[in-house]
Amino acid sequence: MASLHPYLLLLVLCGCHLCLSVNGDSVPKEVGPAELNENSGTLYATCRMRPNAKLGTGMPKIYGHVMFKQEHADDTLKVAINLHGFPNSDGQLRAIHIHQYGDLSEGCTSTAGHYNPLSVDHPDHPGDFGNFSPSNGKIVQTLNSDATLFGGLSVLGRSVVVHAKEDDLGRGGDAGSLLHGNAGERLACCVIGMARPKVWDHFQQKRRRVQTRN
Repeated sequence: MASLHPYLLLLVLCGCHLCLSVNGDSVPKEVGPAELNENSGTLYATCRMRPNAKLGTGMPKIYGHVMFKQEHADDTLKVAINLHGFPNSDGQLRAIHIHQYGDLSEGCTSTAGHYNPLSVDHPDHPGDFGNFSPSNGKIVQTLNSDATLFGGLSVLGRSVVVHAKEDDLGRGGDAGSLLHGNAGERLACCVIGMARPKVWDHFQQKRRRVQTRN
């Protein structure tokens, strides 16, 4: 088998999304999903939240979506959270994290631990979104994340997990704190998959209408 051309080998090793023309041969402009070209270089993803199949008795059942938008590989990943089903008056902060696997075969347990590709302590994992305070039983919020939809570190195919407790942000003084923030039981989870732009756009339009009325 002929060896890879040095330029192609460099692209493979670096995970680059832009390709070159080598020796006059035609090489695809983008290395990655077709959606890159369809959406002018922007990737969208969504995660449809469902209650944990192994949920404990009396725990809240959480539904909704977590949505993602990233305009190019070097851009910041934008995250929109739209969840409901939380108790109205318990005052409990809820932690939300990206977990390693998009495997729901054993409920949220089979998603394994936090997605931690660089083997660092919590709360420095790229999908450690932090704590959220539900209002009227809902969490509706946008944020920026260090995670990415591009390249070898992409979170596509991984999962988002909503926890029962507050994340101690690595300050708990024990091993669990540096792994998962002692955030407690997994209330709900979902698998991150590629989405059409209208999923993100619809949420943003609906949120603007609500803000205008308020």
